Amino acid sequence: MARLKEYYQKDVAPALMKKFSYKSVMQIPKLDKIVINVGAGEAKENAKVIDAITADLATITGQKPVICKAKKSVANFKLREGMNIGVKVTLRGDRMYEFLDRLFNVALPRVRDFRGISANSFDGRGNYNMGVKEQLIFPEIEYDKIDKVRGMDICFVTTANTDEESRELLTLMGAPFAK
Repeated sequence: MARLKEYYQKDVAPALMKKFSYKSVMQIPKLDKIVINVGAGEAKENAKVIDAITADLATITGQKPVICKAKKSVANFKLREGMNIGVKVTLRGDRMYEFLDRLFNVALPRVRDFRGISANSFDGRGNYNMGVKEQLIFPEIEYDKIDKVRGMDICFVTTANTDEESRELLTLMGAPFAK
């Protein structure tokens, strides 16, 4: 669990310090948090969908998810303010590093025809976003127990100032970027 954190302190931080020639150790970018979000548009017809998503996300992350509610009413989507429309989890510390390790080394290689994650999904401020099409790539999820295949958005929030620094950080931490 703490293996990736120790690896960051021993190998990644000094490599980043040398490559970008930082003057202070506080300038070295690090992973701040990972946010996992599952949107559930079908939850407006069936309230049990949120329970199923919450159970799946809790199993994957080891942390209880927060239910997201609609901020505005949108008539075209038959959506009222306050309706449950999604679930999210914010991971920090040891749980974050453990999830990152499982994602890069176990879950992503299980994706069919996997050639690496896109290197174009940085937001310009050093954060990286990616989508997963199905929750079945995580070994904790049992195929027989799920009611529907759902995807999720995963956002890696770093303290890096540029995309280049963030990409180097994630590469050194084991992110399988496509060549």
